[in-house]
Amino acid sequence: MRLTQPFLKLPLRFDAETLEREVRALPDSSWVPHATGFPGNEAVRLVTVMGQSTDAFEGPMRPTENLARCPYIAEVMATLGGVWGRSRLMGLGAGAEVPEHVDAHYHWRTHMRVHVPVITNPKVEFTCGGETVHMAPGECWLFDSFRWHEVHNRGSERRVHLVLDTVVTPALWDMIDAAQSGSLPERQVRPGETDAGGLKYEQVNAPVVMSPWEIRGHLAFIADNIVDHPQLAAVMKRLDRFADGWAALWAQYAASGQGIAEYRQFLGQTRAEIEQLGAAGISLRNELQLTTVLDQLIFIMAVAQQPFTTAGGQRLAS
Repeated sequence: MRLTQPFLKLPLRFDAETLEREVRALPDSSWVPHATGFPGNEAVRLVTVMGQSTDAFEGPMRPTENLARCPYIAEVMATLGGVWGRSRLMGLGAGAEVPEHVDAHYHWRTHMRVHVPVITNPKVEFTCGGETVHMAPGECWLFDSFRWHEVHNRGSERRVHLVLDTVVTPALWDMIDAAQSGSLPERQVRPGETDAGGLKYEQVNAPVVMSPWEIRGHLAFIADNIVDHPQLAAVMKRLDRFADGWAALWAQYAASGQGIAEYRQFLGQTRAEIEQLGAAGISLRNELQLTTVLDQLIFIMAVAQQPFTTAGGQRLAS
């Protein structure tokens, strides 16, 4: 899901003092280095695969003991109405940064990230798509992670955001529409007014075998974001043939294990042929290579446990 603008502030305001009190009460042991290894970046895991100490994207999600210590954070999640994937508190030390990058891998094609600032200062700046904002405590923000973005904390204290990942549910769509139209006043969400007993967590977040309909959806998204190139027509024709061929395999095997070898062979053959056609020279509007985006959205993810070896073939963490 993509936004039509770099940032969008939802018409919600949470109680910043309660959020800060819960965060400051967490033991130091709850904070772990961020998965990227960026200096000064730390995290508290709130929702993870099976509630364990992991930063993995894929697998049944469960709340951790850290979320159990934060009842108002659970109320925030209930208010937003998401089906929750990997979610954390993210700390950015004084003077630290999140370097400029684009989130291109599969998780970000299928999820939206919600930011609720908890502890911050006016010298924390979030830049996305050439636009820079300061997110105030208790506000609720979305941003388009398929654009180049970066964060700088030029203040003297660690910045902490509540960062929640979800597929875009109907409830969240309603809030997005309201924010874009300005049709609703900002709602104050006070502690204790929301029942957090029925939070929903992802059970399936990656395909065993990607359906041909999902593949065509990813190809349409790519086509909407691509830059013209002399080899583009030939590459897109080959990708259209790939989608048809995948549908033929799906008609025989669907997501059963019987066709895994054939699916994998077909992926490798297609990847090699689009390279020969010059796909590596084609870019999207955000300047990422077409082959990088194809790798992350389709070639790595189309079959579970895909033994992928291209330069872009890694499941990234963010």
